[in-house]
Amino acid sequence: MKKEGDFVALDLAPTNLDRILEKAIQEIPLVREELLFLLRLSEENDLSKVFEAARFLRTRYFKDRVFIYGFVYFSTHCRNDCAFCLYRRSNHSLERYRKTDSEIMETALSLVESGVHLLDLTMGEDPLYFETGFEPLVKTVEAIKENTNIPIMISTGVVSEEVLGRFKKAGADWYACYQETHTPDLYRKLRRGQSYDERMERKRAARKMGFLIEEGLLTGVGDTDEDLVNSLEEMKSLEADQIRVMSFVPQKDTPMQDFPTIPRLRELLLIAVMRLVFPDRLIPASLDVDGLNGLAERLNSGANVVTSIIPPQSGLAGVSNHSLDIADGNRTVGKIIPLLKQSGLVPATRYDYAEWIQRRQ
Repeated sequence: MKKEGDFVALDLAPTNLDRILEKAIQEIPLVREELLFLLRLSEENDLSKVFEAARFLRTRYFKDRVFIYGFVYFSTHCRNDCAFCLYRRSNHSLERYRKTDSEIMETALSLVESGVHLLDLTMGEDPLYFETGFEPLVKTVEAIKENTNIPIMISTGVVSEEVLGRFKKAGADWYACYQETHTPDLYRKLRRGQSYDERMERKRAARKMGFLIEEGLLTGVGDTDEDLVNSLEEMKSLEADQIRVMSFVPQKDTPMQDFPTIPRLRELLLIAVMRLVFPDRLIPASLDVDGLNGLAERLNSGANVVTSIIPPQSGLAGVSNHSLDIADGNRTVGKIIPLLKQSGLVPATRYDYAEWIQRRQ
């Protein structure tokens, strides 16, 4: 009888897929051609096998436990002009905000009280912070750490190594600075006027300082299967501790507002392939793309982190879908726990998360 968490090969003549999945289960690195093979699967039965293998590997390392991240998008001002982003500098139709230090602190404490395992402090590359040297935010990180001792991720764009050092000293644990693609030609189309190499090098510098690193990619922006494999290889080279994929959602008043939306299956398959390649890493299921309705399928693809928990009365926005599920309270810990249970999962404890961080560091 099959037990929960068991991976059972089908009693059929072995196929290319069966061999690749068995290799992944044994944690033998997959080669480029095998990854391309997986990314080109489309038959329901084949996809089910990949998702099952991904869940099996997740169970091997994390049992039935899922981590939960609070999201504090404290400034929607940005100096960049990314082609895909609602908050791009040249979008003058957008009403922007910049939260005060006390508002950031209040929201952070609310999220900690609700039971999240990490606080993700995120902004666009707000020119004001770059002009003032980030000192107020460094002090806020220090205050949050002193009051809660919760792990903190800073998602502040490409900051100097000196600023990174001050964030580390203040108690920040993670640095997230998504490349979105690891194909330089596509990067130049997406992150207009920004250095590909500088962005990558800053993550490497952060790792040397002792930060854990989250790397992310965006799919559905003209990326090919080859581009996606490039990203998987670069994430491995970076030794990223958390890896993320999100589906592109067209944003009004951007150059890509009429870009066609791809089926979500692409993101789900990528999550599963990421789990096969990085069985012991953290892989988020973001609420930013489809909200609560898209959570179960992402968890069933092998994700083990729920990101973008946002308090309904905080006045904060999301990224992909800036208002989805926020005002009605569907991005809260209380709302996601029943969905975790439906997928046979439970929230981890803060001790579980602290222990994982300690092992990675």
